[in-house]
Amino acid sequence: MEAAKRKAKVLMEALPYIKEYYGRTVVVKFGGKAMESEALKELFASDIVLMRYVGINPVIVHGGGPQITRFMDKLGLKVRFVDGHRVTDSATMEVAKMVLVGKVNKEIVSLINGHGTLAVGLSGEDGNLIQAVKRRHVGEKGETDLGFVGDVKAVNPRILDNLIREEFIPVVASIGVDEKGQSYNINADLVAGALASALRADKLIYLTDVDGIYRDLADQGSLIPELGLEEAEELVRGGTLSSGMIPKLQSCVEAVRSGVRRAHIINGTVEHALLLELFTDAGIGTMVRP
Repeated sequence: MEAAKRKAKVLMEALPYIKEYYGRTVVVKFGGKAMESEALKELFASDIVLMRYVGINPVIVHGGGPQITRFMDKLGLKVRFVDGHRVTDSATMEVAKMVLVGKVNKEIVSLINGHGTLAVGLSGEDGNLIQAVKRRHVGEKGETDLGFVGDVKAVNPRILDNLIREEFIPVVASIGVDEKGQSYNINADLVAGALASALRADKLIYLTDVDGIYRDLADQGSLIPELGLEEAEELVRGGTLSSGMIPKLQSCVEAVRSGVRRAHIINGTVEHALLLELFTDAGIGTMVRP
């Protein structure tokens, strides 16, 4: 009886959040170790399906850097990074499209559709969803040509709006295309932020391998549960964040500035992380607010 009462209490705690988010769009960037674990991928898919069945409109964005690297190693292709950016020649671009669009995207779609015909896989090339421009990278050693690495120039959300209206779950691979039809590999964190802004999403959620943003990386007790825009911008400029966290927090800031109500950085290796963030009073991770 006590166990049943505890379950009922959990459901009642979730009720006001289900009502609040009903009909709202939530963009989720799926990445990190959660993409490497079969068990965590299954849990992620079930969380997304539950969100859809209670009336939330999830949109998933994913990358797949480790998967690209493994496939390049198998093919004997040289893997090169500059300041954390993968140098992407034409051969690497073909591998990236094959892995992101043909493998990773379809795996996520398949996991979700194991619960019903719910998900549709896309890349930024479909319907000119993600219009790209070649990235100009200037580091300590001057400007470096990264090849076919891009930034988001514009987003055409119409195809996503149509899918959401028909109650599908879009799953978007982070490939963009320019006006000449050239494909570009784009950081999935940046894509997620751009899509959230274009869709005027209620929430943008990044699944990472850490619990959120820390004031001191060496102090696990310094997790910041909530940041205003100005404080978040100071952290981005301050140089204390890990290199992988900077584009996430920067994208959170830009998304909230453009109308996204809340942006979150949470630990995707925690079981049911999405549900804990969305449907509990305490939530998890770090939230960026206006």
